[in-house]
Amino acid sequence: MQVKIAPDYLGRFGDALAQLRVADDQKMMLAVSGGPDSLALLLLASQCCAGWVIAATVDHQLRPESADEAAYVGKICDQLAVPHLTLSPAHKIKGNIQSSARAARYELLARAAKEHECALIATAHHADDQFETLLMRLARGSGIDGLASIRARNGDIIRPLLGFSKLELEEICATAKITPVRDPSNDNPDFDRVAIRQWLARSDHPFETDRITRTVRALGDAAEALAWVTDNLARQHISVKDKEIQCDSARLPLELKRRLLLRCLSRLEPDLIPRGEAIDRLLAELDAGKTSMIGNILCKGGACWRFSVAPARRADH
Repeated sequence: MQVKIAPDYLGRFGDALAQLRVADDQKMMLAVSGGPDSLALLLLASQCCAGWVIAATVDHQLRPESADEAAYVGKICDQLAVPHLTLSPAHKIKGNIQSSARAARYELLARAAKEHECALIATAHHADDQFETLLMRLARGSGIDGLASIRARNGDIIRPLLGFSKLELEEICATAKITPVRDPSNDNPDFDRVAIRQWLARSDHPFETDRITRTVRALGDAAEALAWVTDNLARQHISVKDKEIQCDSARLPLELKRRLLLRCLSRLEPDLIPRGEAIDRLLAELDAGKTSMIGNILCKGGACWRFSVAPARRADH
């Protein structure tokens, strides 16, 4: 199957891979749902990385059509000479559907990538996704790390389409005469992202995608710099004594105190993910010299903060 793609798009995709430090011989797994974004990723990668990509479609089994959609992607992959896998979770998706489906999707992709010796997993997040994520996190009151939104690279997961708009990706599919799958959940305003997307479509807003991308990149750089500073401060200010984590945070700026506090908590309870308001409240209590609890951790404030696992409660007799 011969697919025509504008040289500009191919060049930009190649540049994105270079910026993400993707080697020419690195095997890559593409997450392809069948929507316009992931099909554009498939089309671009099949030409720029011919012979080094495998496509994987995750069938969450949440809709009757999902199996047919996965098979449809498989047929397109056959025409492009790209190997294709269909992955399905072992258990039914429950709870928060979007969150649970996302977790299952990344787990399945990671497992398949390891099995097929793929060094990287590429997803089709694009510039419009980036903007929507930024607005969603602003609405939730996120800090710098949250506002940095979607990272271009997170470990072995890469997102080479963040410099492309939704319209450009749809144009790539249209030029290739490939009809994308349309997921009806993408039109359901009960989901935060869809509500934001529909609000943007109705609004005569002044935002431009390339400027938003620069802002998010700057926030990402700031988040990385703060993480680097926190790493150094943690070595100087956090210590362990008699199974107790101690932290001398005096005279540090509030944001660095917050980050050191999170480091201390994660050492004792790695699965604890406190919300922003809970951390702000605990930070104020520690600075005031008070004793408090969060999760299963006893926190004692003062000039030097002290953290320890709270003793088990005695059973009533």
